[in-house]
Amino acid sequence: MFPIDLKVLQTFVVAAQYENFHQTAEILYIAQPTVTQHIRQLERELGTELFARSGKRVRLTPAGKRFLLHARTILEQWNNGVEDLVAWRQGYIETLRLAVSPIIAHTLLPHLIRRYTKAYPEVDITIQIADSKEIGPLVQSGQVDVGLSRSVPGEPQLATHLIQYDPIVFVVPPNGGDMEAPLPDWEQELTSRHLITYNHPGYWDELLYSLRQRGLTFRTMVVSRVDITKRFVEEGLGCSFLPRSAISRELFENRFLALETTGLPLPHVASYLIVPKRHAVQAAQRFIEILAALYPPLPLVP
Repeated sequence: MFPIDLKVLQTFVVAAQYENFHQTAEILYIAQPTVTQHIRQLERELGTELFARSGKRVRLTPAGKRFLLHARTILEQWNNGVEDLVAWRQGYIETLRLAVSPIIAHTLLPHLIRRYTKAYPEVDITIQIADSKEIGPLVQSGQVDVGLSRSVPGEPQLATHLIQYDPIVFVVPPNGGDMEAPLPDWEQELTSRHLITYNHPGYWDELLYSLRQRGLTFRTMVVSRVDITKRFVEEGLGCSFLPRSAISRELFENRFLALETTGLPLPHVASYLIVPKRHAVQAAQRFIEILAALYPPLPLVP
């Protein structure tokens, strides 16, 4: 058994990702001969070639691919240990890992974190921003303790609770800064601008079908992120249907106009709490209690 050199392992993992020793050297801020030295040292200790070399090109061998999984695990465990020790030295005695959708991170989350950190300053919180479709798997796999999502996960091992409903609003760019001018007709705005779509999970297919059933002709532009959609609307590049919570500040500051869609009922979207069905860790249970106090009664979604 030989001692583990973490710098050598790190060099191997980066080189395996890029399969380019020159690029590896630039990323790690070391000389390229040092990269070659590290790889050769590791190959000697393991007794096998990790890279197949062809001129300046390198490719992982089957042995290299197999060992890469172990190298990443070792480095991850080391980093987790260091982070845990640093947190302990800073006075943290528990950890809470959250996975949160971007819109919830911008709207509900700041107030929740403020309440939680004030009540439990000894808890070390990590927040991972993820698409709603990714949050269920993160909770199920144990990579996070709690998920806050805009869609119901498909994993049966999870418990999903409704937090709140959020109305959808039709928004257009401001009317030339003249807030006294009459509001434009929503159908005319829709047919004269690009409709920016698919920026939020859950309602677009049904909404687009309803719009086309009315005989409206409009052009669409797919933008997958709400923050980019908001910027485009503000710059006059289009219009969109967005959750009110995501645009409350823009509406208050008169950077958007919200138009009533007469004759077209608009859907609502929901925010969900996602937790394992098994018993939650204490830090997570406290977070759930704060959430339930703010948004009672958190009904279970069947």
